[in-house]
Amino acid sequence: MLTNDRAADIFDRIRKFSSADEVEVLFSGGKFALTRFANNTIHQNVAEENYAVSVRTAFGGRTARASTNKFDDESLRRVVAASEELAKVQHPDPDLLPMPDAREAAGSGDQNLTGEAPVATQALHSTPALPPRHFVETAAITPELRAAGVKKIVVVAQKHELNAAGIFSSGESIDGIFNSRGLAHWHRQTSADISITMLGADSSGWQKANSPNVANLDPLALAEIAAKKALDSARPQQIPAGKYTVILEPSAVLDIVGFMFWDYAGMAILDQRSFLNGRVGTQLFGQNVTIWDDVAHPLQTGSPFDGEGMRRKRLALVENGVVKRLVYARATAARMKRSEYKDTVGPVEATGHGFALPNEMGELPQNIVFAVAQNPQTVAQMIASTERGVLVTRLWYIREVEPFEKMLTGMTRDGTFYVENGRVRHGVRNFRFNESLIHMLANVEAMSVPARASGEESFDMVVPAMKVREFNFTEVTKF
Repeated sequence: MLTNDRAADIFDRIRKFSSADEVEVLFSGGKFALTRFANNTIHQNVAEENYAVSVRTAFGGRTARASTNKFDDESLRRVVAASEELAKVQHPDPDLLPMPDAREAAGSGDQNLTGEAPVATQALHSTPALPPRHFVETAAITPELRAAGVKKIVVVAQKHELNAAGIFSSGESIDGIFNSRGLAHWHRQTSADISITMLGADSSGWQKANSPNVANLDPLALAEIAAKKALDSARPQQIPAGKYTVILEPSAVLDIVGFMFWDYAGMAILDQRSFLNGRVGTQLFGQNVTIWDDVAHPLQTGSPFDGEGMRRKRLALVENGVVKRLVYARATAARMKRSEYKDTVGPVEATGHGFALPNEMGELPQNIVFAVAQNPQTVAQMIASTERGVLVTRLWYIREVEPFEKMLTGMTRDGTFYVENGRVRHGVRNFRFNESLIHMLANVEAMSVPARASGEESFDMVVPAMKVREFNFTEVTKF
């Protein structure tokens, strides 16, 4: 692995090669391996290790970036020269700020962000409390261990006369940022990921999970759940489209709510493309909905600093259905303070949610955590209290139809069931839906305890299962 010490040495060499007013270097990469299976057989095993440096230079309001994965002196000279040549031909950016120093990046807490003592700058204070995100056991996963996990999955599939397909991947990654104003942050973590689809003659079931700690993943348990969904949804019946009470499992919740979080960016408000324009501070969702962005949550992952090295702050984005906060990169916060919107969007400050510069994306809350509702219910309890409804395992092929009401369309898949008189009766053919996220989150009747969930349409979050009334299914599919 690329280490903090070696990264600091690379940064020192880059600084010597540069004549820029300011220099910033991002480090990324790691070791990644994947075992893929289909038709109850492993058919692919791949592994790679790669690291890259991305060099940003700045000259009087002009900035540009260039990257390389070669760390010898000649390659570093070339990447610095490329960055400087690009920067010098840019138009000056009036919104470009000086790079943050270590104290600004640490924010009001003045805390050091790296999980290890930084080499290129003196630590200001002790490291903030982040749960462990690097596990030796995960980093040591071998192809044989992944194959053993796949074998457990395949045995379940064969027992039930199903075909299993999916992946078992593992990895170890680093993120780092150093700049010429003394900022130096370093983060490393591990990851393990299992995704399973069980296929029957006319049905399917699915489960997915990931964690920095492979001990949190149970291939056998995931396989049994996926197989049960495939078996229970066999010979699906067709019921008419319409508005139903739906019970969305956590992965389905994640897939759909993930489409709204780009709108919590200050830049989206400034560009007038957010559904929150004119709505910050208003009761938009149900009172039982509270949403945080919290990188330090024990079920979250990721580095505690953003693309400029700023500390990620814990923010209540929504409190009891009221939209409270937006997230800001440094330049976006400065622009917002000069804008006509400054008095309508709540507190305005850099929150540590920006991307590496230069970019046109602005910022994004990436560590979404739903708060535990009063009197949480299990999925079984939600089913038991439902007179007539639909249980949804997950959603896919989601697209935005209308941005201001956040109207989305998409489809159910891999385990959709009819619920009647408190019981799951049978599998049903899948539905297409047209549903407003605002309407959906204003009609949540019950929620489970939030769990770390994985899907295919959005990034991982800590979300509950939800029971939602009047969810709008518009048509029935042919499968």
